[in-house]
Amino acid sequence: MTTWVIVADASRARVFSAEKSFSPLVEVEDLTHPEARLHEQDLQSDRMGRVFDSTGDGRHAMGKETPPKKHEAQRFARTLCDRLNNARATGQFSKLYIIAAPAFLGALRNCMDAVTQKSVAGEIDKNLTTHDPMDIRRQLPQFL
Repeated sequence: MTTWVIVADASRARVFSAEKSFSPLVEVEDLTHPEARLHEQDLQSDRMGRVFDSTGDGRHAMGKETPPKKHEAQRFARTLCDRLNNARATGQFSKLYIIAAPAFLGALRNCMDAVTQKSVAGEIDKNLTTHDPMDIRRQLPQFL
């Protein structure tokens, strides 16, 4: 019964595996999304379009646009969710723990399919992407 632990933020996700409930974590994959580290102005090619009001001299921006950094975080969350959904469907893990930066944890919840969500045994809203596996393991229950 393999358990996976995902440690993620908007620009990086590390996948760890534990073969037994008391096993140490072994890193099996490191996914990166460098676009999430760019500055807002580097992500935007131009300002939103502008339109004139049908009456009068007023002008305003068209529609509501998702900020570029949030858009990139959502893109990475969807990529990670696709990876998790496929891994669960192919039996690569039976139980999942998610440790993610608070805003990114919400993005993951929104894009994960229902069956994969049921395999989530625990969530921790912390950003531990730069921590070593032993530090990460200490954040989890003694028996996974």
